[in-house]
Amino acid sequence: MTTSSWLPALWFLAILALIPVALWLLKRSPLPLAGLQPGLRVVGVTSLGPGQRLLTVELGEGASRRWLLLGATAQHINLLTELPPQDLPAPERVSFAKLLQRARGGQP
Repeated sequence: MTTSSWLPALWFLAILALIPVALWLLKRSPLPLAGLQPGLRVVGVTSLGPGQRLLTVELGEGASRRWLLLGATAQHINLLTELPPQDLPAPERVSFAKLLQRARGGQP
C-alpha cells in the first residue's frame, strides 16, 4: 500500500479529533451565543393551556430595568402590559420531611 492511500484516512481522523476541540473552545469563548442578550431574563412562566403561556420578562439593568408581561402562543407573542420591576423574594428552602408532611395533610 502506498502512502497516498492512507492520506484521506488520516485527514478524516484529524477532522474527527478537531471537532471536540472546536466545541470546547466555542463553549469557553467570551462571545455571547445567538439569542442570549445581557440584561434579558425570564422572571416567570405560567401555562394557560396547550401552546399558550404568560411570560414575565425583565429587560435592562439598574434604573432602566422594566418588566414586560407577554402572552405567547405558537403563532404570536403579544405585549399585554408593562410592569414596574420588583425584587423577588428569596426561594424558600423546604426540607423533604416538611414536603411529605404537607402532602399527607399535616400542618406546614
